[in-house]
Amino acid sequence: MSRSKIEWTEMTWNPVTGCTKVSSGCKNCYAEVFAKRLYAMGSHKYRNAFRLTLHPEALLEPYKWKKPRMIFVNSMSDLFHEDVPIAFIEEVFQVMRDNPAHIFQVLTKRAEILCEYDKHGYIEWTPNIWMGVSVENEKVLGRVDFLRRTGAHVKFISCEPLVGPIPNLNLRNIDWVIVGGESGHRARPMKLEWVQDLKNQCLDAGVPFFFKQWGGVNKKRAGRQLDGQTWDGMPEAIVACS
Repeated sequence: MSRSKIEWTEMTWNPVTGCTKVSSGCKNCYAEVFAKRLYAMGSHKYRNAFRLTLHPEALLEPYKWKKPRMIFVNSMSDLFHEDVPIAFIEEVFQVMRDNPAHIFQVLTKRAEILCEYDKHGYIEWTPNIWMGVSVENEKVLGRVDFLRRTGAHVKFISCEPLVGPIPNLNLRNIDWVIVGGESGHRARPMKLEWVQDLKNQCLDAGVPFFFKQWGGVNKKRAGRQLDGQTWDGMPEAIVACS
């Protein structure tokens, strides 16, 4: 586990590292760049660089955390990658259920696998396990429908990196939306009107809206204000879990 600079969480926990690209949102994957850097620095955990690697020893970590935390699960991978065994996913979920004091935020681009496993009863949900899907543009909106079919108590959407407009985001049974631009030297631009449109869709639907960043080469300088203010909306369910 490590402290996170990601604005919508507190810590990261990576029982799996490494991944493969599935859509345009993966093009400039920050996790891939970071993993290769850690590999070059000699980190044992990233001995396989960005090849998918299970870390069963990491399953013990949450039992040692005394203070309640908000944890982003697998910031350096995708728990529902097709090469992650179902049995290991079940172990990860068991750890999360065993630690109800913490909120675990799981995010995937492989929503069809998530939905399939949920349908067949491999996943048991508790209120402290939040489930999200990444939606970078309109082409992958189907991920939201797969998410909606699951039994997750809190369902969220991460539109980051937002690389295209999403004018018709169905927010039925969605509890939270995060929006952010891509960062780094090869960052693709994010248009103001795309962000404003998503913000307005959330406001109209009564869904908490979190604007993470504008991104770009210098994301700190670009900041995270939208229309003159900071948007830090969070699901109401956080009160029940805290």
